[in-house]
Amino acid sequence: MITDKRLLTRRRFLRLSMTGAAAAGLSGLSLSLPAWALDNAGDAAHPVPGHKPRAPRLLMIDPGHGGHDPGAIGISGTYEKEVTLDIARHMADALSGKPGVTAKLTRDSDTFIPLEERVSISREARADMFISVHADSAPDRTARGLSLYTLSQKGSDAFARSLAQHENEADLMGGVDVPSSDKEVNAILYDLASRRTHNTSLHVKSQFADMVGKQWRLLDNPQRAANFVVLRAPDVPSMLVETGFLSNAQDERILSLPTERMRIARLMAKSLEAILDGPLFG
Repeated sequence: MITDKRLLTRRRFLRLSMTGAAAAGLSGLSLSLPAWALDNAGDAAHPVPGHKPRAPRLLMIDPGHGGHDPGAIGISGTYEKEVTLDIARHMADALSGKPGVTAKLTRDSDTFIPLEERVSISREARADMFISVHADSAPDRTARGLSLYTLSQKGSDAFARSLAQHENEADLMGGVDVPSSDKEVNAILYDLASRRTHNTSLHVKSQFADMVGKQWRLLDNPQRAANFVVLRAPDVPSMLVETGFLSNAQDERILSLPTERMRIARLMAKSLEAILDGPLFG
């Protein structure tokens, strides 16, 4: 039996959803939704005008590790933190001047940034997409190739869970703080934002794999999921990319070459530009 209070809560949520005020409710939760997530607010009775000029999509690029955290160290001594920063810089350079996308880095120097702060940087900037760049050690030294990860509480497989555990041990974070002015409505709105964000992340992962896989070696079963702390923003579609594994001699050799790092950076930038400028973020 639904109590009067619960019925009122549900009615309030329906009013918020139907009038587009759900966006306002979300902002009250400190969920700073990017522009694309609000473009389709409204209903048949209150349509949103189409063909509005839109601001460039903001891509937040997160070079993994840094500072006192070197990340993986390859067989020949290659540091992951240096590989990821170089690739991230080349990605930002490749997108510089592009009319549809603006790129920012969570770090642009050899600096340690806690995982939760990387999430906060992306959310506070109201990024349209967050991509964390890595080149870790794999549980299996024969594993090589690029792989993609979205958020999952359980993880798609033992390989992905092992990578997430290794990454998350760099530091710890608490949960996202949600004000409790109206817990039921907050929970509904939070879930609504999180589901949309997660679904968008899955679509980005699929499209990205198809594009990059045509020109760069992929790991077997490259689309995976795990509980990476850095992917936990409820309002920013997020993906972690392992450009290769420094635990594999062949991958390390490739990623130690400046020309190859530039090649994968430009390939990833081109793919993300197309995705951010496409119907998924339209």
